[in-house]
Formats: sequence, C-alpha cells, structure tokens
Amino acid sequence: MTRAVAQFAAILATALFIFSLHWMNDPKTARHGVVAGVSGMLVAVLATWFQPEIVHHGWIVLAIVAGFIVGVPLSRVPLTAVPQRTALSHAFGGLAAGLVGTAEYYLWLGKGPELLTPFRMSAIVAEVILGFLTFTGSLMAAGKLQEVRWIPQRPVTYPGQNFVNIGILGVAVVLGVLVVLQPTAVWSGRAFSGIVGLAVLFGVLLIIPIGGADMPTVISILNSYAGLSAVAMGFVLDNKLLVTAGALDGSSGLILSIIMCRAMNRSFTNVLFGAFGQVQAATAVGEQKEWKQETIEGAAQLLEQASLVVIIPGYGMAVAQAQHKVRELYDQLTKRGIAVKFAIHPVAGRMPGHMNVLLAEANIPYTALVEMDEINPEMPQCDVALVIGANDVVNPAARYAKHTPIYGMPIIDADKAKTVLAIKRSKNPGFAGIDNELYVQDNTWMLFGDAKAVLGDLVKQFGSGGLH
Repeated sequence: MTRAVAQFAAILATALFIFSLHWMNDPKTARHGVVAGVSGMLVAVLATWFQPEIVHHGWIVLAIVAGFIVGVPLSRVPLTAVPQRTALSHAFGGLAAGLVGTAEYYLWLGKGPELLTPFRMSAIVAEVILGFLTFTGSLMAAGKLQEVRWIPQRPVTYPGQNFVNIGILGVAVVLGVLVVLQPTAVWSGRAFSGIVGLAVLFGVLLIIPIGGADMPTVISILNSYAGLSAVAMGFVLDNKLLVTAGALDGSSGLILSIIMCRAMNRSFTNVLFGAFGQVQAATAVGEQKEWKQETIEGAAQLLEQASLVVIIPGYGMAVAQAQHKVRELYDQLTKRGIAVKFAIHPVAGRMPGHMNVLLAEANIPYTALVEMDEINPEMPQCDVALVIGANDVVNPAARYAKHTPIYGMPIIDADKAKTVLAIKRSKNPGFAGIDNELYVQDNTWMLFGDAKAVLGDLVKQFGSGGLH
C-alpha cells in the first residue's frame, strides 16, 4: 500500500512540475505555475518522508525548520536581488547533492562495500563533481551579482587559464574513474576527497573569468548542472522522482541557456571561456563626438510632441527601482493619446525576464511589452526612444565592430528612432566594457542621473501643467 501511494505521489509531483514549467511560459498563467511547482515539491517531500525506511523524523523536522529560517528572508529580497537569490538557491541544491553523494559513498564504504557497484559509483562521482562545482560556482555568481567587495566584477584572466581549468576538471574525472574501478581500495577514500576538493576549486575558477554581463546565462547553466546532479542523486538513492525532477530542471536550464546564447549570438564556450566583460581600450574612429545633455523640460516637450514612444528598460531601471515611476510616465503619455510601447531585449538586466517582472510589478499592461524582433521594424517610425539604464543591448557597435565582445549580438534598434533620450547615471561603459556609440549620435540626448529621480522629474513636469 505504501509503495503504491509513493508511486502515485511521484507521478502526481512529476505532472505538477511539468505543468509548472508549461504555465511559466505565459505571464497570465505564471502564478499558476508557481503554485503547481510548490505543490509538486510539497507532495514529493511528504511522500518521501512517510516511507517506512525513514525513522529519524527529528532530523527532517530540523532540516525543514532550517529551510524556513533561510528561505523566508530570501523570499523577501527586492526584485533587483532575485538573480543572486536564484544563484544561492542553485548553490544550496548543488551542496545538497554533493553532501548526499559524499555521505552515501563513505557510508557504503564502511557498512556495505558490495553496494558500490560501477554504475552506482559512476552516479556518485558525477553527483559529487556536478554538485560541488555548482555550489561554489553559484556562490561566486551570487557574489559578483551582489557586487561583494572582495569578488571582482570584471573577468579575472591569466595566461593558460583555460588549460588550468580543464586540467583540474580532467584530474577530477580521472580520479573518479579510478574510484569507480576500485571503490574499496585503501587509497580510494583519499582519492574521493581529492575529487571533492577539485570540484570545489573548479567551481570558483570556472566563474572568475566571466563578467557580470554573462551572469544571467551562467546562472541558467548552473541551474542545468544542479538538475543533472539531482538526476545522479536519484540514481544513487534509487529515487525515480529525483531523476525526473532533476531531468526537468536540467533540461529547462539548458534550453534557457541556449535561448540566451542565441540572443547574444554567442556559444557556450564563448560564454564560459571568452572573458566577456573586460574593459576595452577606446578606439578612435574618425571624429570623436560629444555627449549632448538635455533638460527635463526639453525632454518632456519631446515626449509630449511624439506620436509613438518606445521605452527601452535596462538594468539601470532595476537598480534605481524606477519601474513605478515608469508606470506614472506611461499613464501621463497615454492620457495624452501618445502610443507607448516597451521594447524588451532577451538578456536585458541580470536574469531572463528581469524587465518583464519589474514592469509587471508596476502593473504595466503586458500587451504594451514587445519583444526585440517585433519592435525593431517599428523603430524608424518611433518619434522618441526612451532608454532607461540599458547599455550594451542598444549599442550599434554590435552590428559591425568585430573587435568588440558584443559583435554579432542582436540589439534593439534604438539608434533608428527619430530622437533618442537616454537616462544614465554616468558615462561609464556597460557590462561589456565598451563605450556605447548610441549616446554620442546626433539624434541622442542624455539625461544624467538616477533613473527614478529623472523619471520623477519628468512626471512632475507633465503634471505641473507647464507643457503646451
């Protein structure tokens, strides 16, 4: 009876996970997706907990309490911190897989060496390598996103770096093969400890040469690694639900990574080993143009005289928490009969869908959000393109400057609008480390300052009745 209930619960939880991923495809059903995912996990935990072989219930209660203590504060972080919170979640998942694999190996080594079959040992080694590299890699990614002082934001590179990284991973794999072949040898315990140490080190070295611009893709890849480690853990524990859940997690993370790499016109190897984000030396090409600054009054007049305004949000909007001011400006413009659309780049911000989530929080109508491929044909008819904290995703250099790291990346064609207003905190380059040619074009005017403050001043200008 208990086994039948467990099998049914596994099927139910798997179905809920699948529906969760499906409903996440549409903002209208995204909340249903969250509920389905949480419900599926609750079913999985309860079904596992009530198995007859579970006898130490106190430890499980303690773990659940600890999970709530950590999870509840993490659920309340601002939306700008969601990417690093996601990375921390992956770190916890990787750590869990790594610790379970390590515990199972040493437990069976001491009490049941006959259980260490080649297949099970292969799964344990894969689980441990993937789990621990996901743990340290995700911690490094979270640190970069949080701009922790002792973790460099720009890529850290040195000669022969890729060879060192591949060599460390290669040694870990070789040790893993030896342990699989001789799991009970005198030296196998020390070799297994070496695998753990090398995996932990590799996770750190894998992330340090990657810049902040690639963190959304890296987080997706780490999500895939965490899922694969869960699959391996499922094989180790003979738990079919872990296998299916991990496979869904790993495949969804891989698919998302592929989508994001295509959006940047880059490959996995370029993301992981390309040191994207190093500051590039400025290259003088022809006449050096000046940045032109506009006043709030002048910007408000340009917006009021427009028929079509396209707002292009970026990470600067997220940092300033300016989405609600964007909504106020949207209301002021639409009240005057001005058509307003939001151009969304697939990799704007620091996680997939970052801009969509922020704008949804401000109750921007989803129908006003337009994907890059759909909005670009309309940009020549756009009267004003309002760029809010976006940088590399609107840089025209991506079309032709082969020496730049963003060459070939599809961009939003903001430069083709009749007039461009760009809100930016400073003249510093974006994550790619190169100057943005859009900001010195003849039709571009800058509004320097915090996005929330600048937008607030624009809204006040519209509300003051001073425009005619």
